[in-house]
Amino acid sequence: MKKESFKIDGMSCHHCVMAVNKALSQINLNSVNVNVGSAEVEYDESKVSHEQIVAAIEEAGYSVA
Repeated sequence: MKKESFKIDGMSCHHCVMAVNKALSQINLNSVNVNVGSAEVEYDESKVSHEQIVAAIEEAGYSVA
């Protein structure tokens, strides 16, 4: 398992947290903790890549710093 933290630009409210949380729930992560401006995830590197996580955040309309 790998734990990783992401700084997310463009988030300012609870709606933003919900949008990122929903996007990340679409991929196979072991745990997700999203707050305004950040996300902490734990995942199996054989099933999910760093790039997939970044892509999910970006598809939700935010950018990873």
